[in-house]
Amino acid sequence: MGKEKSIQEINLLNDARKIIDNARINAIRSVDFSRVQMYWQLGRRIVEEEQGGEQKAKYGIYLLRKLAEELVKEYGSGFGVRQLEQSRQFYLTYPIANTLRSQLNWSQYRRLIQIEDRDKREYYELEAVNNGWTARETERQINSMLYERLLLRLDVWLMIMMNDEYNIAL
Repeated sequence: MGKEKSIQEINLLNDARKIIDNARINAIRSVDFSRVQMYWQLGRRIVEEEQGGEQKAKYGIYLLRKLAEELVKEYGSGFGVRQLEQSRQFYLTYPIANTLRSQLNWSQYRRLIQIEDRDKREYYELEAVNNGWTARETERQINSMLYERLLLRLDVWLMIMMNDEYNIAL
């Protein structure tokens, strides 16, 4: 009989689990967002150095190669030319640090910066945050053309509404 847990013990255990799980989730998010900020700052510094704030660089690829060479030696393959190019593009796409969303991770931002249409990118950004999408879910929704499908539905709905108003006026 002494081995059975009381309701208080069960509640305490469940609450402790929730506290620990939430702390772990928050720690992961904090690390993820620190990584996002790191890549943004790298991108900013690269743009400042190679481009003087301009979109096109005259010697940018040479600078990136040299920088990547040194960073890879010291920090590993996660700082190669491709990653530095993505950091640069990230900064150019999101030039204001305060607009970065802490709920999104680097994998999500890497996918978002590939979207040229600002409205489309903002849509996926907001949906990812509001729906708690993972990087895989964000990728899946982008690849399924959710934005375009919703716009198409809206266009159809507007055409129906306009047609109905036209018919009523007749």
